Amino acid sequence: MTDQTPAVATYDGPRRILSGIQASGALHLGNYLGALKRFVELQDQGAPVFVFVADMHAITVWQDPAKLAAQTREIAAAYLASGLDPARSIIFPQSAVRAHADLAWIFNCVARLGWLDRMTQFKEKSGKHKERASVGLYTYPVLQAADILLYKATEVPVGEDQKQHLELTRDIAAKFNNDFGVPGFFPVPEPIIQGPATRVMSLRDGAAKMSKSDPSDNSRINLTDDADTIASKIKRAKTDPEPLPETLDGLNDRPEAKNLVAIYAALAGLTREQVIAQFGGQGFGAFKPALADLAVSSLAPVTAEMRRLMDDPAEIDRVLKDGAERAAAVADPVVDEVKKIVGFWRA
Repeated sequence: MTDQTPAVATYDGPRRILSGIQASGALHLGNYLGALKRFVELQDQGAPVFVFVADMHAITVWQDPAKLAAQTREIAAAYLASGLDPARSIIFPQSAVRAHADLAWIFNCVARLGWLDRMTQFKEKSGKHKERASVGLYTYPVLQAADILLYKATEVPVGEDQKQHLELTRDIAAKFNNDFGVPGFFPVPEPIIQGPATRVMSLRDGAAKMSKSDPSDNSRINLTDDADTIASKIKRAKTDPEPLPETLDGLNDRPEAKNLVAIYAALAGLTREQVIAQFGGQGFGAFKPALADLAVSSLAPVTAEMRRLMDDPAEIDRVLKDGAERAAAVADPVVDEVKKIVGFWRA
């Protein structure tokens, strides 16, 4: 095997889209705008969409075993409530398709330590205690590459913070194809980074990403929040004393204002320029109530459907079981072919 990653022959397989969300806590507005809403849009474009619940990724940090299955169902409920149709999209738990682990090990032997050492997310998540982090957290991006390439996905919706991991996936695909003399076997997937709110920021700090791990619940809008809670959080969201600018450039040094404008644009299906054209020159006393009304009307149906589904876990389990079977039907032949290429013993 070599350490060189040359250009790869063009992949000529079908277009496929894949993404997933970790089963590690309550979903929030950032997940909805940056992921769920976009999954539905991609589904409606007609390409096959594989959407999984990343429970294997979740356990790279400690998860309460008693809660993990419930968190998996909650993510699946959010997928369905947001508009993903299990008849058109394949929705499944990552751990239910064994081929993910099989391919991840092979990719562990293709990827290089130097590549993983450059992954900034591991440095951020492990902090000053790298030696205490799990090996799984370190090799997380390799499992992510297996998730993607197992289905020969050609496009992956990602946030800016995941773009580096997708670059690693591209490197692994190219190196595997080259090392084993199978040009074009794996596609080199392209990122889908689009929309006005691909990175939703905290309501308390416009420089920090909205996160379920933030200790302040007021920093985010949870998908399970009721209308009064949503309105209250937006009303108390951090802003500055100036009115909204007349041009988009006026938001450059105003992170909180920029974040709220981006959220409004994403919820309303507008560009940020259109939002500024509508509200420019107005103070937050006018803009925040409008944003609150829009957020409530957009999220209320999702919240209601999520609660209905969570009250019927059997329905969610049926969707996940069917999705896992359909996913395995695609994944198993791929990993079988990979094992043959690598030279593993076969009876």
